[in-house]
Amino acid sequence: MLRIRVPVLCAVLVVCSALVAAAVGAAPALASHNQTVFFEGGQELLEPRSREKAIAQMEHLGVGALRVELYWHDVAPSPNATKRPSFDATNPGAYNWGPYDWLLGKAKELNWPVLLTVTSPTPRWASANHTTVGSPNWKDFQEFMTAVGHHYGSQVALFAIWNEPNDAAFLLPQFNANGSPASPRIYRGLFQAGYAGLQAAGLAHPKVLMGETAPVGEDSLSRSYIRVAGLLHDVAPLAFLRGTLCLNSHYGKAGSCGSLPAYGYSHHAYTTRQGPLWHPVEPDDVTIGTLSRLEHALDASARSGAIRAGMPIYLTEFGVQSKPNRYYGVPAAKQAEWDALSEYIAWRDPRVAAFSQYLLRDDPVGGPPGSGVHGGRVGFQTGLEYVSGSFKPLYFGWPVPVVVSRQGHGFSLWGRARPATEATKVTILVRTRGARKYKVLKTQSTDSLGYWSFTSTVAGVSWRVRWTSPTGVKYEGPPIGAT
Repeated sequence: MLRIRVPVLCAVLVVCSALVAAAVGAAPALASHNQTVFFEGGQELLEPRSREKAIAQMEHLGVGALRVELYWHDVAPSPNATKRPSFDATNPGAYNWGPYDWLLGKAKELNWPVLLTVTSPTPRWASANHTTVGSPNWKDFQEFMTAVGHHYGSQVALFAIWNEPNDAAFLLPQFNANGSPASPRIYRGLFQAGYAGLQAAGLAHPKVLMGETAPVGEDSLSRSYIRVAGLLHDVAPLAFLRGTLCLNSHYGKAGSCGSLPAYGYSHHAYTTRQGPLWHPVEPDDVTIGTLSRLEHALDASARSGAIRAGMPIYLTEFGVQSKPNRYYGVPAAKQAEWDALSEYIAWRDPRVAAFSQYLLRDDPVGGPPGSGVHGGRVGFQTGLEYVSGSFKPLYFGWPVPVVVSRQGHGFSLWGRARPATEATKVTILVRTRGARKYKVLKTQSTDSLGYWSFTSTVAGVSWRVRWTSPTGVKYEGPPIGAT
């Protein structure tokens, strides 16, 4: 997740309006654009006492695909032993898959594609320094991925190697003693080992995403900075990408490395309380408002022969933090508005193959950003529910998101009836200035995926969407303002 940075704010309203227009623009024709939206429910889906209710809620919300993080430590034999136990690490019968079997079986039953991210914590016996985030042994990881492939190969649509490997909370070391990045080299070995392990399981051409990178970090650390702040920092995502692919700062080959057989690049394009249109100052950071940076980096990497050309981007973890998070949290109503705007930014970009929602229910409030590096807990308030289980506006807005952007003297509207399984009709309501109640602006037809768009000259103050499913379930989103 993000560290706190000083944002570059719009100096005047005219500049802000121009940024909005450039990022959002007019609603396009609904053509054939499709985008998978993954949902990651966290512990709610892994605990027997909560998983059935969580699945039922997700069906109601219109979830159609899952991201699941498979923690190596949690399924491995003797995970806290420092000496490797004697067992056949390629045999899936040697592992305790526990709740993962139930969850992936339920996803198959519901016909929900699964992205399985295999990640730390690591068994201590498989780590160079016997910690759960230390540099893993590549051979041990390859054997584990062979077992994963045997066990889940037929139930998984996409694999990904490691969660946020450029983050010190998930992989160490991130930097060498001289301040140069260390984690890219470790990750390259992990990716190659994981891919080979899946092939050994009989998956000749496994679809494996590389990256899963956190959005911000440092390119390098100066000696003076190390003396003051140490080495526990994250590597900037584009610096991490170049290091993993053995490229220099100009995306030229910096070694004799071959290309990596990645199917796509996965990234966590979180933003701050400045919103989806925020542009980080550091050019190697990538948030939802600066996806073009990642696209240009991937294209430059492909020209150097490090990856295949035209590699798609999968935004596999995303959410807008709401209060009570005191570092990144925005009012709950703003969370619903910005979450929809972020999805629209991703949907408009033909390079983006997937978007995502991280968490159904908030984590308990944790410590400040960076706490995880020192063994603490960083709570995420990106859920549709508060930690108490009460609903946020996003719970009602996520099934029927709407984005309203100013366009000339009118407005451009875009949205989706997410639970719809075929073309349908939605009702868009508007409240005009001075009015106390909403009135019907338009009843709009959707495409077969539930998407809709149109332009309007009605000067509204806020908008919301109503939709009734074919079975009579009623949905009504929260009020949304114009960007």
